[in-house]
Amino acid sequence: MTAPLFLTRSGSGEPLLLLHGMGSSSRDFSAVLPELRARFDVLNVDLPGVGRSAHLERRPTVAALTDAVEHTLDAEGVGGVHVLGNSLGARIALELARRGRALSVVAISPSGLNVPPERVVQGLGMAAARLVTRTAQPLFAPLSRSAVGRAALLGPLKARPWSTSPEEAIGAREGFADSRDFWRTLVWGLMLDVPRGLDRIDCPVTLVQGVADWISSGQTVRYLPLVPASRFTPLLWAGHAPQSDRPETIVRLVEEAAAGTARDEAAPAEPLTLAA
Repeated sequence: MTAPLFLTRSGSGEPLLLLHGMGSSSRDFSAVLPELRARFDVLNVDLPGVGRSAHLERRPTVAALTDAVEHTLDAEGVGGVHVLGNSLGARIALELARRGRALSVVAISPSGLNVPPERVVQGLGMAAARLVTRTAQPLFAPLSRSAVGRAALLGPLKARPWSTSPEEAIGAREGFADSRDFWRTLVWGLMLDVPRGLDRIDCPVTLVQGVADWISSGQTVRYLPLVPASRFTPLLWAGHAPQSDRPETIVRLVEEAAAGTARDEAAPAEPLTLAA
């Protein structure tokens, strides 16, 4: 059995799981963590092969990555959980919902529904980022200390990269340059992933994408007809990983999704909300 993933646990209330994207680590939620742990019992994990979590011996498919997350929840004594995920983490969040493990989901730019040409572009972009960050690895620490340096490091992921924290810049280093299973995860977790069984999801799902997100293209909204009672919320002034672009809005969306678990399931979900 794979060892549980590394996590930090803080706050009190209903359990909330944070799942970062590929090319980052649990540090990517530093902008929203203080507000979230005031309302939730927050479990913030490093996905397999990232940060302080061991990589998987088996192929890191979405199913295998989700198994590792479920094993970690079991080790923490947590059953159902609200989930906030970004990119690959959002895709895992939807898989947890398909398995009946999620109470609610806020999925920011989930991977999995891009068409073959988009997958090629995304794969080449991720590969280039890996090579560049490996070369520039010694520069991350000094660049992370200034707003200009962080803007240079995080520009492709954020709409307002100068407003990020040093923690987020180090998270990008952990996710790209330091990842111990980057290439297999890129192939099995992103390039070859095809979501199935999304019609089994029966918890509130909010699909979110920044309008300045050029990485995910239009794939987030493609989940809308496949996930029952889901809603789509585009974020103005936000990129692919908008946790620090729009922290207050992200926190509000998580709170609204969690509150939705207590609503009458017969009430129709709002299909489109523009978060200004």
